[in-house]
Amino acid sequence: MSQHDQRPLTVACPQCQKKVVWSEKNPYRPFCSERCKLIDLGAWADESHRIAGEPALDETNIDEWLARADRGDDR
Repeated sequence: MSQHDQRPLTVACPQCQKKVVWSEKNPYRPFCSERCKLIDLGAWADESHRIAGEPALDETNIDEWLARADRGDDR
């Protein structure tokens, strides 16, 4: 079967669920449009979307932690 005989791969837009052809001709893939892509980006930016797991290390006290480690403090 040649490449031209195969049906194009379609995926659901992660934002609106509209079917989208996965193709180099779609600069927004896997999204259906720039609008959906920007909505998704905004959700990551305002932390509505998160990757599950342990919270990131709070580095605000890192200098204090390093100083304690150098002194051998266990607290």
